[in-house]
Parts: sequence; structure tokens; C-alpha cells
Amino acid sequence: MPHIMELLGKTRVVVKDGKVVEVGEPEVEWCPLFAKMRGIQKITPEEVKKNMEFRISDFGMFTDKRRLELEDFVGFGASEVMMTGLSRGLLDTTVTACEGAGTVISNNPTLVQGMGGRMSGLVETEPIDGIINGITECGGIVLDPSTAVMDPVAGVKKAAELGYKKIAVTAAFGETAKELRKLEAELGLDLIVIGVHVTGLTREGAQTLVENSDIVTSCASKYVRDLVKPLAQVGTAVPLFALTQKGKELVIERAKDIKSPLLINTMALPVLPEHKQPRDMK
Repeated sequence: MPHIMELLGKTRVVVKDGKVVEVGEPEVEWCPLFAKMRGIQKITPEEVKKNMEFRISDFGMFTDKRRLELEDFVGFGASEVMMTGLSRGLLDTTVTACEGAGTVISNNPTLVQGMGGRMSGLVETEPIDGIINGITECGGIVLDPSTAVMDPVAGVKKAAELGYKKIAVTAAFGETAKELRKLEAELGLDLIVIGVHVTGLTREGAQTLVENSDIVTSCASKYVRDLVKPLAQVGTAVPLFALTQKGKELVIERAKDIKSPLLINTMALPVLPEHKQPRDMK
């Protein structure tokens, strides 16, 4: 089975044996994040292929040579927020995804950032022994090493069995977030649900995700931008929104780790300058 990831404008990319074997058509033409970080002014299949190949060569994505300790990629990404939450004791553990391993339970802040800092929308993956072994050596627990299944609900169940209560978990679909909330109530947990990879969600799907998340990334989703009622927002081009009090507290805690100057102000949210938003949002 090959690995499938959606990245850079939600472009479907297939990787097999460490090589890019298929690249689809981008759904978004321009992303302010990649324009700033990589100088990409128009997202094309060629640019997507180059970016995926860069990830493979630079830190071994989808290979046995995967580096699992990486620097911060953005100030307020999902993995960065979780890393800070673990470091400060606001979280007991996290349930996230990594290519070559699937769902991973980890309370190691460095590992959480290393796995997720450069991760885009992982759709499908298969076991890669080097990655699984590296995660295990760093104290992470791979939910199912034999299949590398991605199942955040099962991951939270496993984390609860291990005795964790305050758990951050990423979810890409509204129905998944809804299931997580049911599980939270059933098991008496304290979840931080973080909505990720939201480009292309239907309005209904975005609504369900927003209603059941504490924090949500905006990616290039028009509907998330339309529907959120944030308690806090970081960034204005591809913002991250805190939707609940505990989500807000986690995002504000992350702000303490940002080395550059910060402006903190009160105003009606969201703030979305039109010229900064991804073009052709879905």
C-alpha cells in the first residue's frame, strides 16, 4: 500500500518507497503561509512535487531515515500548541498521526513536534519500521504497528486505558470530533479536540467540527472562517482559532514561548483581511 498525503492546497500526493509517484491537481491556487515560508506564489503540481521531495530529502518523511526531532515550523500550529501544553503540564498526553506509524500516543513534547510540525493531511499510510522504532525509542506508543491505522477515537480509548485524562487529540472530520466528545463523556476524560486539515470540508462538516472542537485551524476553509465564533485568534492569514475557554488557555500559554514581539488586543473576531486569505478557498 502506498502512502497518501494531501498538502499545499490540498493536493493529493502518493509516495511509494520514498519516491513521489503521483501528484494530483491543487484545490487552492495560493497559500499565504507557503508564499511566506517557501516563496511559492502559485501552487502547481510541479511545486507540490518539489515540496514533497524536499520533505523526503530534508528530514526523511516517509522513509526509515525520518528525523523525529524538528524545530518549530510555525508559531501557533497544532503540534506547537500541544508541545507547549505538554511542557507546561496542561496536558497529560496527545493522540496524533505520523506517516509510517498511523495514530500515536505521546507525552514527549519534542516527539509531538517532530512528528507533526511538518505534517500535512495524512490520508493513508503503511508501517515503516524505522519510523515506528524511532517513535518507540522516544517513548511514543503506536496504536497498531502492524497496520499503521489512523483512528483517533481508538487512540484516545488506548490513552485512557493507560491512565491519561487530559488528552489533546487531532481530528480532521466533524463526525470524528463528535465521537470524541461522546467518548469524553463516557470515560470521564478532559479532551482538547483540535480540528486540523479542514480545507474542502462541507458547510455541514465544518459546522460539526467547529461545534465539537476546542481549537481549530483554518487552512483554506471558507466555511470554518464563516462559522467560527472564537474566544481567541492567532494569525490573520491562516489563523488558528480557540473556540472554548480551555482551548483559549492553551493557545495563550503557547504565546509565552513565542520569541518575537506580540500584540494582544480585544476586538470582534474573527479578523480576516481579504488580501491575506488563501485564494480560491474551499
